[in-house]
Amino acid sequence: MVIKVFLASSSGSTAIKKKQQDVVAFLEALKVDYTQLDIACNEENRMWMRQNVPEEKKPANGIPLPPQIFNEESYCGDYDTFFDAKEDNLVYSFLGLPPPPGSKEAVQADEAHIVENGTHVEETNAEGNLDDSIQANAEEEQEEADDDREEEELRQLEEEEEAEVQEEEEEDLEEPQEEEAE
Repeated sequence: MVIKVFLASSSGSTAIKKKQQDVVAFLEALKVDYTQLDIACNEENRMWMRQNVPEEKKPANGIPLPPQIFNEESYCGDYDTFFDAKEDNLVYSFLGLPPPPGSKEAVQADEAHIVENGTHVEETNAEGNLDDSIQANAEEEQEEADDDREEEELRQLEEEEEAEVQEEEEEDLEEPQEEEAE
């Protein structure tokens, strides 16, 4: 499965650029395989994207703006739905991918499969009794440490992106003031 991210390499909108950077940086941080498809330089990409975004997901003017995300031919969503999935720790579900073991999304899915007696399905044997051979504690601690490290890396990436966007916005504000002074 290939995740396709439709982007505009030469967008004049800083908001679109920031959204595109956010999606790409997050996918890279999660080590998700994806392909960037430029709609600014490739008319086929632009037409394919426009034709394959579902009608109910298109804006009022009918022209979807980048970034738009697909899993192969299946539409995943735009930046807003990506952001919501990111906030809810459901990015893998959003992308139609299985969550990696130990990720928050996998833990959430695992918690949803708890049997009545409070144990996980995997912790029971064929008779439904608790299986003592599972060494889940050490694995859970390692997964939590991995999750914490991943969250810290993502937080740092987001802070760096915010700083870059703020610098761009400040530069955009300074340019008209310099022109007025001349």
